[in-house]
Amino acid sequence: MKIALIGYGKMGKEIENIALKRNHKISFKIDNEKNWKLSKEKLKNTDVAIDFSTPQSVISNIKKCFNANVPVVVGTTGWFEHLEEIKRLCKKTKQALFFSSNFSIGMNIFFELNKKLASVMSNYDDYDVTIEEIHHIQKLDAPSGTAIILANEIISNINRKEKWVNNKAQSENELEISSIRKNKVTGTHKVKYDSDVDSIEIIHTAKSRKGFALGAVLAAEFIYGKKGFFEMKDMLKI
Repeated sequence: MKIALIGYGKMGKEIENIALKRNHKISFKIDNEKNWKLSKEKLKNTDVAIDFSTPQSVISNIKKCFNANVPVVVGTTGWFEHLEEIKRLCKKTKQALFFSSNFSIGMNIFFELNKKLASVMSNYDDYDVTIEEIHHIQKLDAPSGTAIILANEIISNINRKEKWVNNKAQSENELEISSIRKNKVTGTHKVKYDSDVDSIEIIHTAKSRKGFALGAVLAAEFIYGKKGFFEMKDMLKI
C-alpha cells in the first residue's frame, strides 16, 4: 500500500520504519500546513493515511482525507469532544476511519482486563480505585486518551464512581486520574484498588513505540478497502 504519514514526529518515524519493513511505500509526509499545500495531488494517489499529529489539526486532517476519498487511521488524542461528530461525518460521506487512543495490542488486552476487574470490584465498596498514567514530557494532552478510556470503563461498571477528575478526588463519587510527565517514558498506566487491608493493581508498561507503530500499520492494512468507523476491538475481535 501507499501510506501517507500525517505528523512526522517520533511516532511518525517509527510507523515509517514498520511500514517499510512490511513492504509498504510512504507516499508523502505531512508535518505542517505548508506540507499540505504541496501534497494535495499526492493525497489522491494514497491508499491509506495515518494521523499522529496534534489535537488542533486532526479534525482538519481527517476532513481532508475524507474529501480525497482516502481512509484514515487516527492515533492522535485530545479531541474526544468531536468524536461523535466525526463518526456521523464518516457515515454520511461513506468514508473509512479507524480510531484508537492506543494501538498497542497489549494495551487493548489490558482494556479487557480493566473492564472485567471493575465488574468484579463493583461489589466491594471498601476498595477505592484510582488511575495513574506516566508519559514523556512532550505529550500534549493530560490525562492521556488511554487513561480516559480506562476511567470511563470503570465508571460504566462501578456505580459509586460518577465522573473522573485529573487531580485529587474531592468526593467518593470522583475517580482520580494522576498524570505524571517524565523524560524518556514511553507510557505506563496503572489501575489501583486500595482498601484498609490490601491493594490490587494492574499495570501496563510500554517498552518502546514499536508496539504502537505496528498496531497503527496493522490498522491501515485492516481498513484498506473498507467503509465505516472502526476501532481496535473490530480488528482484534475482542
